[in-house]
Amino acid sequence: MPAPQLDITHRLEFSAAHRLHDPALGDEANRQLYGPCNNPNGHGHNYEVEVTVRGEVPPSGMIVDLNVLALIMDEEIFAQVDHKHLNCDVPFLEGLVTTAENLCVAFWQRVQPRILALGGCRLLRVRVYECKNSYADYHGPQL
Repeated sequence: MPAPQLDITHRLEFSAAHRLHDPALGDEANRQLYGPCNNPNGHGHNYEVEVTVRGEVPPSGMIVDLNVLALIMDEEIFAQVDHKHLNCDVPFLEGLVTTAENLCVAFWQRVQPRILALGGCRLLRVRVYECKNSYADYHGPQL
């Protein structure tokens, strides 16, 4: 019988400011599209990020050590974005419209190489909550 496949998730929280603004659009178009989120000085959120990995349960019983997953998330996400202005202070977000959707993709790109290097599991999902009732999910590039 094959080993069962399971998903395991770690969540972190961070606080940051950002401004939704597309430089390809004019100021009025940005105001219409993003409303108060286009405030020139930005606005803030208490974000939550979940990273989910999938793998077969090995004899050790752990798809991945949750302490290792937490460390990867701390180094690749939290330390880079907590208490920062996402548009101004985070080099890997430079040029992005910092929506929850775009943050999902950017965070995936940060953590995926480290998770692949662990072996025995794969990155399944990155979820970003911009507030407690709204989130975006990314399941990786569609091949």
